[in-house]
Amino acid sequence: MLKIFKITAFLEGISYLVLFFNMLIIKTNNPELYHTLLKPIGYAHGFLFVAYIILAFLIKDDQKWSWKDLFVVLIASVLPFGTFYIERKYCK
Repeated sequence: MLKIFKITAFLEGISYLVLFFNMLIIKTNNPELYHTLLKPIGYAHGFLFVAYIILAFLIKDDQKWSWKDLFVVLIASVLPFGTFYIERKYCK
């Protein structure tokens, strides 16, 4: 289960950055491409975000995380590069 969480954390972080890139860079330079990419990127990121949250709750006891640790893991999901930090620090 930890391996799946690590993969999900990595992919969720990538999808978050791609979503930001789409919103900040592509939107200003090419609005048509922005609207074409927004839905599939948004759906992928939404799915990965929900999977990350559910998996965090499922592996909390296996990893012996306290509620504070779980809170940090959950907050990291809304910060850019946060899931990469969690993958390195909390997934041993």
